[in-house]
This record gives sequence, C-alpha cells and structure tokens, in this order.
Amino acid sequence: MLRREAYVEQTADGAYVTGVALARLGSAQGREQALREKLQRTLEGLRDSVGAAVYISRYVDGEVSVTQYADSPAAPRVNEWVDFRVSAHATAVGKSLLTQLDHAGRRDHLARHRMARLTSRTITSDKLLLSRLESQPATVPVLDLQEYAVGTVCAAVPITAGSAVGCLALSLPVEHAHRLRRAADELNRSAAPVLLSLAI
Repeated sequence: MLRREAYVEQTADGAYVTGVALARLGSAQGREQALREKLQRTLEGLRDSVGAAVYISRYVDGEVSVTQYADSPAAPRVNEWVDFRVSAHATAVGKSLLTQLDHAGRRDHLARHRMARLTSRTITSDKLLLSRLESQPATVPVLDLQEYAVGTVCAAVPITAGSAVGCLALSLPVEHAHRLRRAADELNRSAAPVLLSLAI
C-alpha cells in the first residue's frame, strides 16, 4: 500500500526509500497539494465503488462549500443550477452540514438564506426543516429525493474532526434511485477512511 500510494519506493536491491508523496507531505509547500491529490484519488475510488458522483463539503464561515468532488460520464455530478450556498435547505449536503450545527447556528443560517421552493418536493417551512434536522440520527444518511433538482437523488453523511463540520455525499440520476439506499450505506461505511485521507 505504501508503494502504491507513493509514500515509499523500492530500489533495485530491494531497499525502501522515501517516495514522492511522503516527501511532499513533509514539505510545507507541497503538503496541501499532496493532501488534495490523495483525497481526489480516494474520492475517485469511492465514486467507482458506489457508482455515483461523490462530494466532500464543509461548512466554512457560515456557508456551505463543496470543496472537492469526483464524477465521470457514468457517474455524472448534479447540475448546480442554484448555488449550494443558498440551497442548503434542499440538498443532502446542506442538510447534513446543518444537522451538525447547534440550534442557534441552524437558525442563523436560515435567517441569512431564504428557503426558496426549488422543486415541488422542497421544504420551505423553517419549522418543519428544523424539526427534521433535530430528529435526524447522526448515523443515518441524510437524503435529498429530488428536493434540489428534478431528476437527481442524493445522500450525505457527516465527517467531522474536532469542531470542523463536513460531509461526504453522493448523487445519482433518479432512474438509479433504487440504488440510493445501498450506495448511501456504502458511503456511510467509507466516511472514516475518507476522513483519514483528509488527516494524513
């Protein structure tokens, strides 16, 4: 595994030496780029494993931010037709991030971002949304069943370290909705390895 991930290289005589990835992690300049590349490879592997586009998102300075994703022609990402920062109430990503905030943090976010109806399934009542967020079990994936975009279903699970709020998510075309529960369960099982790739 260390060779595959380029942390070490094996010389002709069988000895191991420092690999490119380890060298980059050790240097201040290349560390962030090395972490980003490692995470991208992890996301691409997860995309292929679950057969869906996958996303890493964070809640930074009071806003939803999709920081990285992996998609492909066979696993297309959702069409971001409304900025994710203002549609947290309708997306699995946004709802997962909001569940990790305290009640005051959720209220603050909703006060700054009006809950617009994006599809016929979008929740626009802050009372109903807050109730659902508060009753959401931490170990159960948050779902978006065409609430953000007609034709797309999504799931998200929290990935947190300390006070950082983040989530791992996937999206599928609605014709593959029958795969959502299985894919969401696999996403949930993969959250810890993804978190480790963020930390290494």
